[in-house]
Amino acid sequence: MELRQIKYFIEVAKREHVTSAAQALHVAQSAVSRQIFNLEAELGVDLFIREGRSVKLTTVGKAFLERMEQAMNVIEDAQQIVEEYTDPERGTVHIGFPSTLASYMLPTAISAFRQQYPHVKFSLHQGSHRYLKEAVVKGDVNIALVAPVPIKKEKTKATILFSENLVALIPLHHPLAKEKSLTLNQLRHDSFILFPEGFILREIVDKACKQFGFTPNVSFEGEDIDAIKGLVSAGLGISLVPEITLIDNVPRSTVMVPIDEPSVTRTVGMLIPTERTLLPTEKMFYRFLKDFFTRLEKFQQ
Repeated sequence: MELRQIKYFIEVAKREHVTSAAQALHVAQSAVSRQIFNLEAELGVDLFIREGRSVKLTTVGKAFLERMEQAMNVIEDAQQIVEEYTDPERGTVHIGFPSTLASYMLPTAISAFRQQYPHVKFSLHQGSHRYLKEAVVKGDVNIALVAPVPIKKEKTKATILFSENLVALIPLHHPLAKEKSLTLNQLRHDSFILFPEGFILREIVDKACKQFGFTPNVSFEGEDIDAIKGLVSAGLGISLVPEITLIDNVPRSTVMVPIDEPSVTRTVGMLIPTERTLLPTEKMFYRFLKDFFTRLEKFQQ
């Protein structure tokens, strides 16, 4: 079994098309087909079901793909370790993050880090709370910024960086727009714009509303925080959003109002794997983040 065969197999499996895989790999289609045939012959099983020009993984092919993706992550990490031990200040940080931390927290931290280490590169992966936890375990990323920090930490280690409030974002013409603070109960008859069910931020809002005995009337759902803020700006409803998402950008025609009761908060932190060691450059960034937010919290106090 050759490394080239594995790379070709993974690319075909992802695209379910030999020609597309060959184009992505910048090799001839015949070369990809030959390597896949040789791999199947060596293993003694069919990895793909051929359907014209398209292919689909067999059951054994799916199991093989999962293991080979893990193996490739290990190989790539090993290659990067060799490079980074030579010069960790020129390595790469593989990091995942949710959309709610994309506009302020992550850029601020990376900017501060690169002032000290200007040659470090970043491989960025945005996704949901569930995706980020799985990505750390699978090896797709080695550090994930998450909010809230999960209580159950299967195969991962969690570090809380800070806690923050969720605040009401309401249209400028809303009857409560001039209030200095609100209780959640005052918004019970409003139309809410929230993340879909299954998203962790939706769970936080639903749980807070239940404390006052109501379920939010959700008129729109969106998987991106900027889209949600845009709908509020258009006057289509109200939302509860993390305060950090509004630090540099309160959308036009909206106001931010603190929630006094109940206190709606979330923790923000990092996940790293327990079954893998962070690469040298990633260790530097991990330590930097802990120190950075410790200093920032002391400054704010």
